[in-house]
Order: sequence, then C-alpha cells, then structure tokens
Amino acid sequence: MADFDFNSSEKADTAELQKMIAVEQQKAQFQAQVHNFTDVCWDKCVEKPSSKLDSRTETCLVSCVERFIDTTLTITNRFTQMVQKGTH
Repeated sequence: MADFDFNSSEKADTAELQKMIAVEQQKAQFQAQVHNFTDVCWDKCVEKPSSKLDSRTETCLVSCVERFIDTTLTITNRFTQMVQKGTH
C-alpha cells in the first residue's frame, strides 16, 4: 500500500511540474509575441525615435499590433481546425 501512495504522490508531483512547465512556456510564447510586435511594428512605424510618440506614429503602432494579433489568431484558429479534422 505504501508503494501505491508513493506512486500517487509521484504522479501528482509530475502533473504539477507539467502544469508549471506549461505556464512557463505560455509566458515565454507571450514574451516572444511582444518582441515580434515590437520589432515588426517599430521598424514599420517609427521613423525617428523621440521622447514622445506623435499621433501618426501611435496610430500606426496600434494598427500594426492589431493586424499582427488578428493574423496570429486567424492562423492559430485555422491550424486548430485542421488538427481537429485530422488533416495536416
């Protein structure tokens, strides 16, 4: 019986570790997305860095990030549909 309890405890620890790893992977993916937004949208929208963003630059950055998010969501949803249908 003691072996069974140890195995249950070990399985619970493994499950908890897997959850923690999944959370950390999600955080890393989010940070990577933010870096992508920054790189792409900065290059596209910011002509000369200054202490303040003008309204044109701010509007460009907002639109750029929104398009990036929309595109990412569309691609993610499409891949999800493909996986659910079992096609690649």
